[in-house]
Order: sequence, then structure tokens, then C-alpha cells
Amino acid sequence: MLSCAEIVFLAMATPSVSFRISRSAEDLAATIHALSQRLVMLEQRLAAMEQQLTAPEPEDPEELASLENVERLLRDCRDLLEDNSTFAASPSPEDQRLTEEDGSEGFGSSFERRDGYPAAA
Repeated sequence: MLSCAEIVFLAMATPSVSFRISRSAEDLAATIHALSQRLVMLEQRLAAMEQQLTAPEPEDPEELASLENVERLLRDCRDLLEDNSTFAASPSPEDQRLTEEDGSEGFGSSFERRDGYPAAA
């Protein structure tokens, strides 16, 4: 059997333990609620970011104009390169005349400058 002192001790300890348990349960409930709110907010941000990634971006007129200008410049450069390559493929009349005069293969085989003086070695 329990002594009187033991019964008094148990009677006093029971409300203290019960209070701690309910206080811990309240703390857990508050923590779970805060975590739930944070999770909802993060899910909303994630949905907004996914929508932003999948939605087509509005086209900026200045950027489009700049890109069109770049495309035009590239086309012009390609055209110039093509014209230059066809020009370089056929020797000029001056080159043909010089080749016929000295019997050389073209540029670099003659050591004479155009002004008639020999080139420095």
C-alpha cells in the first residue's frame, strides 16, 4: 500500500505532468500550423515560377529590331564574302598581264616591284 506522503506526491505530480503534456501538444500544433502555412506559400511560389517559365514572354520591339538588324548585317557579310570569293577566283586583267609578261605563276614568284626596282631579299 502507498503511504500518505506517496499519495500526496503523486497527486501533486499528476497535474504538473498533465500540464507539460498539454503544453508540448500546443507547441507541436503551433509548429505544424506554421509549417503548413510555409508549405502553402512555397507551393504558390513554385506554381507561379512554373507558369512564368511555360508562358511565352512578350516580345520586346527594341530587341526584335536589334535582332533583325543583326540578321541583315550577317546577310550583307555573307553576300560580300560570296562576291569576294568569286572575285578572287578569277584573276584580274592586271594579274593576267603580269603573269604573261614574266612567265611566272602569279603573285610571289616575281622579285621585281611594280616600279621596276628589284625587291629586297
